[in-house]
Amino acid sequence: MRILITNDDGITAPGLKTLEGIAHTLAGPEGEVWTVAPAFEQSGVGHCISYTRPFMLNEHGPQRFSVDGSPADCVLTALHVVMADTPPDLVLSGVNRGNNSAENTLYSGTIGAAMEAALQGVPAMALSQYFGPRNKDLSDPFEAAAQHGAEVVRKTLTASPAVSSPYQLFYNINFPPVPAAEVKGLRAVTQGRRSGVNFSADQQEAPNRRRYVWIQGGNQQVETEAGSDAAANLQDFVSVTPMRADLTAYDALAALKAIE
Repeated sequence: MRILITNDDGITAPGLKTLEGIAHTLAGPEGEVWTVAPAFEQSGVGHCISYTRPFMLNEHGPQRFSVDGSPADCVLTALHVVMADTPPDLVLSGVNRGNNSAENTLYSGTIGAAMEAALQGVPAMALSQYFGPRNKDLSDPFEAAAQHGAEVVRKTLTASPAVSSPYQLFYNINFPPVPAAEVKGLRAVTQGRRSGVNFSADQQEAPNRRRYVWIQGGNQQVETEAGSDAAANLQDFVSVTPMRADLTAYDALAALKAIE
């Protein structure tokens, strides 16, 4: 198996090191693991691409590169430049520092990389590690992903259905905020929505009286509805959510026919 890995936390992020271990386990001794990751942190950039500017590509060693751009830029660079003659069988994005469950999915560069791979016709999965009181102070807070990641990816690949759609499926995987030994299992679930939780903005004034704005996140320990991602994660399960880049609200189409 030839696997491409990327992330949105940057090429030096500890979660990427965790993903390297997962990818090497999956690839096997005869396989290959290629890395094309952002040179710097790109959290929250979603599916953006650097359409209006060129960006630098740096080689750090055999099959290891960084890009001065977004996670989606990394995937495009890998597929059309770095690995153009030897395309990957699978793209893995992560392991993100923090969850990409519920509304976080919409902002995530980790998800954006997997989405771009799917748009390019390559199977892809985004992997994220939920943090909470039970794992944030572990010597390795990514241990749930590290110990269960390869098995979850294998199971998801095996069960992935052949679905006829212009938009290929990709998968959003979130590991619960617990030590690896306390993971209860795996749940296939929908994307949830944390009630009352949104990003917000806070203005602060610097000593030179210039004004700055910080974006703030909400409470990540709020459960979503039963059968959805954050609910499963906060009940100690790994969540797997099938996704595609089709934003159509199909349930609203019939009512909207009235405008025709």
